[in-house]
Amino acid sequence: MKRQSILKTSRVILFVVLLLSMLLAACTPAATAVPPTDVPAAVASDTPAAAAGDTIKVGVLHSLSGTMSISEVSVRDATLLAIKEINAAGGVLGKQLEPVVEDGASDWPTFAEKAGKLLTEDKVAVIFGCWTSASRKAVLPVVEADNGLLFYPVQYEGLESSPNIFYTGAEPTQQIIPGVKYLLDQGKKKIFLLGSDYVFPRTANTIIKAQLADAAKTDPAIAMVGEEYLPLGGTEFSTILAKIKDAKPDAIFSTLNGDSNVAFFKQFKDAGFTAESLPVMSVSIAEDEVRGIGADIIKDQLVAWNYYQTTKTPENDAFVKAYKAAYGADRVTDDPIEAGYFGVYLWKKLVEAAGSFDVDKIKAIAKTADIEFQAPEGLVKIDGENHHTWKTVRIGKIRADGLIDEVFASSGPVVPDPFLKNFPWAAGIADAMKK
Repeated sequence: MKRQSILKTSRVILFVVLLLSMLLAACTPAATAVPPTDVPAAVASDTPAAAAGDTIKVGVLHSLSGTMSISEVSVRDATLLAIKEINAAGGVLGKQLEPVVEDGASDWPTFAEKAGKLLTEDKVAVIFGCWTSASRKAVLPVVEADNGLLFYPVQYEGLESSPNIFYTGAEPTQQIIPGVKYLLDQGKKKIFLLGSDYVFPRTANTIIKAQLADAAKTDPAIAMVGEEYLPLGGTEFSTILAKIKDAKPDAIFSTLNGDSNVAFFKQFKDAGFTAESLPVMSVSIAEDEVRGIGADIIKDQLVAWNYYQTTKTPENDAFVKAYKAAYGADRVTDDPIEAGYFGVYLWKKLVEAAGSFDVDKIKAIAKTADIEFQAPEGLVKIDGENHHTWKTVRIGKIRADGLIDEVFASSGPVVPDPFLKNFPWAAGIADAMKK
């Protein structure tokens, strides 16, 4: 009965999301499709084919076509690189990993469908994937109903914790809240909020508005002076740019996603704005997106993440070298790419600690064992209480060559607090967002 109830709820959610995605498709430009199971030759296993029983399947589920492919193809590539490295080192519990790659196609019902296929037909031990919160929320009831595992590699709005999901990207206290604080510390008091129209930007901006309201108690000049959204994949910003000019903000906090960022920053520049006259703090633009936008267009703008290609650790030197060797010297690494990469290693650590690929045993060991990994960004650790990851906060400025220089970093990994329990001004947000 519990499973039937979950599936009924899932079908309702997917029906609503399907209607939204149909509306989105009408205003989203076509993107060049990448074959969904086209595993790059550079990471194809060079290990002799294992006998039956010596391999175990793992799912890789990302948008390889549609508006989100600008970001997700590279995360797939990093995931496959980690799988190749693990196989070359002997695999996991003596088994070689066999990736099964599926295309979510920037369509949330497709993500749910493909997740179900991976778990029930392909019998994968784990899924590495998703980018947008809409895709994650579409997959969540599927992995819970089928008792699968999802490793989710992207920063998000928080206010969620599932026993079947491990979150290797940042939650708000590890990215959004420090990003706003950085702007305020730089004297930027009037903030304009700009985002794509779906769950992550809307929830993130609810949090930001509460943070600004709290800051205004000690400095009344601090205020949110505008809030605008564009459909995911939208490219027409003339009306929004006119509103920004009228609002005269000191800074913009952007939660735009996908290739909308390309259109926005080109039109932003054409409208006469510069990073000096109006800084933009983005939380969904990293080195890979800068390549698509053009470094000359977005130079000196700000971003908030936990990792950059320029992060100085021995592990990162090796990671960048391996990624470029696999995919080309012109390719770049970035935060979601790195989180997709180390997520495979964290899963390996969990399996080895549990001594089994069994999902229930993995969930149990996550609660009691210290599962940590020396990732390219530095030490990361799974929080057994909420399945999020301890991560160092890093604010960066985009360089002329498209890489990002760190301009601020936390003193060490920040303990995840996805429900904002340690922020009194956030009381009630989680309950309000459920309504």
